[in-house]
Amino acid sequence: MSSATTCDADLPSTLAVAKRENRLALLFEFKRAVDRRLGIVLGFGAWMLFLGGWHLLAASPITPEALLPGPVAVVEALYRLVAEGGFGLDVAQSVKRILLSFSIAIAIALPLGVLMGAFPVVESFLNPLISPFRYLPAPSFVPLLLMWLGTGEGQKIALLILGVVWFLVTLFMDNTKAVREELVECSRTLGATRGSVLTRVIFPAALPSYVDTARQMLAVSWTYLVIAEIVAASDGIGAMMMRAKRFVRVDDILAGILVIGLLGLAFDLLFRLIHRLSFRHLH
Repeated sequence: MSSATTCDADLPSTLAVAKRENRLALLFEFKRAVDRRLGIVLGFGAWMLFLGGWHLLAASPITPEALLPGPVAVVEALYRLVAEGGFGLDVAQSVKRILLSFSIAIAIALPLGVLMGAFPVVESFLNPLISPFRYLPAPSFVPLLLMWLGTGEGQKIALLILGVVWFLVTLFMDNTKAVREELVECSRTLGATRGSVLTRVIFPAALPSYVDTARQMLAVSWTYLVIAEIVAASDGIGAMMMRAKRFVRVDDILAGILVIGLLGLAFDLLFRLIHRLSFRHLH
């Protein structure tokens, strides 16, 4: 009798453990969507762990303070840079370079990608020429760009274009190929011309993918910014970071890295908003 009573008493706790294990198993289910609130909590927790680890490492006696300032020191350095007045102009110049170079890269890559994705004969002609350039690191062109374009603005814009344009062509081509074949066949059956199919069927169908591809590749463009601005530059975030290097101001360098990350995040969110407002049916 006492044994049965003990089993009955342990039953609620056993069920609670089983429920917790079941919830944990559901969290790690393959391709299971995460609740929005849980996603925010997890993301916030990841940042807290990162910042806490950074703070502890910077405060550790084995870490030289001059070489690894903590998060608070970096925020203070950012405030000082903004308060001095010149850093705002550096940020504006960097944003201008990114927007100009990326717009030119899109203007080059989009027509090529659309034509290559829509017409296999164009792909067969251009892809063997374009594809190898994706494997060439853009910084390797710096000596040539300096000889051809000098140390002015043209050299920096050209480097930023070279960093993304080849990938954009290939990705836009893949976006175009992903358009359903039935749409093309149906429009051709109804008598649409090749130009009409291209501009009124294929391009609109692939446009959401084009926008998403541009959002992802803009992040790559930001990664080349510092490389473009450390060569004979007098303004921009990269130039500020090089000035800070001369005086061993690691906090200023980390503040510049922080600003680049925040700007990249802001542009990513802007692209997501444009995608959501322009293609509501997909959301």
